[in-house]
Amino acid sequence: MEDIELWEPERSLFREMSFLWYWTSRMLSSTSFQMLSVAIGWQMYALTHSAFSLGFVGLAQFIPMVVLTLVVGHVADRFDRRVIVYLCQFAECAITALLLYETVRGTLNQEQILLVAAVLGTCRAFEGPAASALLPQLVSKNALQRAISWATSGNQTAMIVGPSIGGVLFAFGPSCVYATVTGALLVAAFASVLIRVEKTIREPKRVSLHSLLEGLVFVYRRKVILGTISLDLFAVLLGGATALLPIYAQSILHTGPWGLGIMRTAPAVGALAMSLVLAYFPLKRSIGLTLFGALGVFGLATMLFAVSKNFSLSLFALLLIGASDVISVVIRSSLVQLLTPDDMRGRVNAVNSLFIGTSNQLGEFESGMVAGFIGAVPAAFIGGLGTLVVAAAWMYLFPSIRRIQSLSEG
Repeated sequence: MEDIELWEPERSLFREMSFLWYWTSRMLSSTSFQMLSVAIGWQMYALTHSAFSLGFVGLAQFIPMVVLTLVVGHVADRFDRRVIVYLCQFAECAITALLLYETVRGTLNQEQILLVAAVLGTCRAFEGPAASALLPQLVSKNALQRAISWATSGNQTAMIVGPSIGGVLFAFGPSCVYATVTGALLVAAFASVLIRVEKTIREPKRVSLHSLLEGLVFVYRRKVILGTISLDLFAVLLGGATALLPIYAQSILHTGPWGLGIMRTAPAVGALAMSLVLAYFPLKRSIGLTLFGALGVFGLATMLFAVSKNFSLSLFALLLIGASDVISVVIRSSLVQLLTPDDMRGRVNAVNSLFIGTSNQLGEFESGMVAGFIGAVPAAFIGGLGTLVVAAAWMYLFPSIRRIQSLSEG
């Protein structure tokens, strides 16, 4: 009987057609972005033979998210989020079709790739907060954690299969990747069109500095949200050992390119497995302590990876890193969504997206810089230790998080 009760909520969740269309759209969109990243990177390097040019591609996608954070959040709270999502996906589809056209003609150049990367970054800057804020409108509060877990599993699957599909298709030429992505984004956009939400009447608000900053002010005043978001920022910032994987593959574990590929996949596999577990067995008690426990495992696994000279042990550590990180992601996302009023979710999710993006980008930069000065092993070990220190400090600085027993009371 217990097994039936555990299975039935999942069946009912996917019987909600709007959630099914939402999940399909996010899965296709995320996979497409991963495929595009592979193709654009390869094509840029083929044109320039410069590592710096690859950095500029990443920068072109990252800058719009930082610059537009306050604007995209306000837009997501003022207009229909579903419309924002599918308009962004149609725009991404058009941009990818342009890439396909220029590639077939043989006229694609470095400047066009950077411009395309910037436009794609802008579209995703608007799409991300709107899509995150849309999810609570599709499911009940009781089903939200499961919905977030399924959305996370879709994202992790995209991170695993997207680069692989992109790499295989690129062997037949970049135009093959762009054609596939164009079709996938078109399907994703139409899936978003099919999403149905209850009509929400939002009071028109004049765009002002106050309305733009309201999300930041709300996050600052809600200590639970501020604590969970900043905890993730500093933990990921310090624990970015995955940025050092090429060094480990070549100089420490001596596995070569094949080992690097497996190690890059391992955290995503661990994350996917844990997100599926959480989808079927949602967290119900001691939420705060579970969050800190997950960060503790993340830090210890990072330290284990740092000192390991055995490939199998290193893979196990990377699986733990991915699995523990997802627990933190699901708890943080659930708390942010449940504790934020619907008319503020766009701006708060925009702030959350900025924190996540900043932590990932700066985490890789920090790990690389520290490794350059003191070596990869000490850098990774200190990063894991730093994560433990941050978790302990946040338990003291934000006791309200530690005391959360269930998501409903957060």
